[in-house]
Amino acid sequence: MEATIEVTGLRKRFGRTTALDGMTFGVLPGQVTGFVGPNGAGKSTTMRVVLGLDAPDEGRALVGGRPYRSLHTPLSHVGALLDAGALQPSRTARNHLLWLAHSQGLGARRVDEVLAQVGLTAQAARRRAGGYSLGMRQRLGIAAALLGDPPVLMLDEPFNGLDPEGIVWIRSFLRSLAAEGRTVLVSSHLMSELQDTADHLLVVGRGRVVADVGVAELIHAASRDRVTLRTSARTAAMSALARAGATVAAGEREAIVVSGLPAEAIVRTLGAHGVPFSEVSAHRATLEEAYLELTRDAVEFRGAAL
Repeated sequence: MEATIEVTGLRKRFGRTTALDGMTFGVLPGQVTGFVGPNGAGKSTTMRVVLGLDAPDEGRALVGGRPYRSLHTPLSHVGALLDAGALQPSRTARNHLLWLAHSQGLGARRVDEVLAQVGLTAQAARRRAGGYSLGMRQRLGIAAALLGDPPVLMLDEPFNGLDPEGIVWIRSFLRSLAAEGRTVLVSSHLMSELQDTADHLLVVGRGRVVADVGVAELIHAASRDRVTLRTSARTAAMSALARAGATVAAGEREAIVVSGLPAEAIVRTLGAHGVPFSEVSAHRATLEEAYLELTRDAVEFRGAAL
């Protein structure tokens, strides 16, 4: 299966700052691909280069095998949401979309279709976009991205500002778009939302790809050889297991996360030291845990230990 977004060897500097340092990846159709990394990792710059908004110093970015700037009626090839606030606030939402549709040779009927797709009512569409909440602006931005019924969608932080109902809606909506065979690239800082939405992850740091991996595969790798232990004698348990060669970390309440010892050896060690416990189970990492492990050395700054 051919990638419909192809990024090869992108390099980009802004003054003394290296934003992209050989960024290379491909995004396949039929799945939601999460695009994640610390602040300053190069996500936004990469998306801007793909969309022809920034020119790379080296490398190339293609959509459907062609540079974005060579596309005639580009909204029919790729739809994008980079900034939900990038609109004329005095226009109504419907007029904002009509203006975009006219630029692509599309009619009012398509505008009404995408408004319905994203859940903006006729009444809401007659309101000035400047009075919209962030969540409503996100929906309007997604509607704009869908105008040309494109096979490729690129969305930057689409979960921001959405209420719980909106979060549930967009999870399902993104997956339905991918199920139609579209290419869906989603940049987000919300790992909990991507865990329930994305099929694949591109993890980037310091301007290059750190990992290009399936979500299930990444979580499985982060969970391997880790055991969750629950005990009312946490200090004694941690001490006994550390002496046995395990790596231990305190979790929530009475929980301990143990690595380096299989469950059977943990049980034997606790029994030998008379340490009570109520549970020993395989630990399933979250996507956030797996992500933090991957990007530990790629962040530009970190908070001090408390």
